[in-house]
Amino acid sequence: MRTEGITTPIRPVGLRAAARPVLTGSAHALPGIGIRQDEIWKEFFEEHYDGAPLAHRIFESSGITTRHTAVDPRSERDVPSWSTGQRMARYITEALPLGRQAVTGALDAAGLKPADVGMLAVASCTGYTTPGLDLRLADELGMSSTVQRLFIGHMGCYAAVPALGAVSDFVAARGRPAVLLCCELTSLHVQPATRDMEQIVAHALFADAAAAVVIEPDDGRSSGGGAASGGLEVLDLVAVTDHSSAALMTWEITDLGFRMGLSAKVPAVLAEHVGDVVRDRLLAPHGYTPADVQGWAVHPGGRRILEVVGEQLELSDEALQSSYDVLDECGNCSSPTVLLVLERLPKTEGPVVAMAFGPGLTLYAALLHRS
Repeated sequence: MRTEGITTPIRPVGLRAAARPVLTGSAHALPGIGIRQDEIWKEFFEEHYDGAPLAHRIFESSGITTRHTAVDPRSERDVPSWSTGQRMARYITEALPLGRQAVTGALDAAGLKPADVGMLAVASCTGYTTPGLDLRLADELGMSSTVQRLFIGHMGCYAAVPALGAVSDFVAARGRPAVLLCCELTSLHVQPATRDMEQIVAHALFADAAAAVVIEPDDGRSSGGGAASGGLEVLDLVAVTDHSSAALMTWEITDLGFRMGLSAKVPAVLAEHVGDVVRDRLLAPHGYTPADVQGWAVHPGGRRILEVVGEQLELSDEALQSSYDVLDECGNCSSPTVLLVLERLPKTEGPVVAMAFGPGLTLYAALLHRS
């Protein structure tokens, strides 16, 4: 419409002036089965790989001390022969209580009730079911029948970051809280034994977890600073995909579950892009350099991945300590892992970077700020 020569934009019904999306609560849940890396080698994988020295070296050099799994191959030794149907049936049985614990913890941390949630987003690449995990959780937790839901599947280890962008956009546009849950059960997908090094690496690294965050709107009008007080405002996201390296990381559905392809070339490709993406595309437009960043939540895809990020961004081991600790204590849990690291960061004011990597080969990074 026109009024005295000034064009007035028409806002779509249901939308409002953008609010600032702020992360106000987080929590995680780990399966009850905790396994030491040396024990799982001796008690299952040593026999699985017929004592192969290469497999033993990979397990020993993983940078992992303990992992948590929903399925323990020491007691369920036939898991490598399970059909995909069997694995999917087990997925919902195990994922639902883990997801419920993580989401409930995040809502409690934010001081919200399930009925307050305007959107529930769930990211997972290790299992599928309809009705989905998102719908079942919304029902069990008592969320409104009008809650909007989003399921993000098969993106792999980096899914938490674009999912964070999606829920943040919802919060900014709709002015209502949102919850993001990442839940992965990689232990469902132990494969039949081969001497394929990529399979050995996958079995040595991956574990299970669920992690959830709450994003709330803050329009800055409340006297106490609103939801932003002490929270992490989501400022920006960037991504890059190197299509020439798509074959280096794969996750294929087979008749015996999902099979991972993980090339040793991944760190080298990551090294080509991480500096440009983080330094030039994420930080520089906001007037920051890596030295200004007060917290680094880097997905610990493996020890060499963290070393490459540190080298390319000139970060100290201390800056990446939370990532190394998560790798050591939890392993690589796929999409929840970067949220596990983010939860551990010191509550220091200033910019925070969260980044993760996965199939594509794709790098996603988010800039957050704690005030």
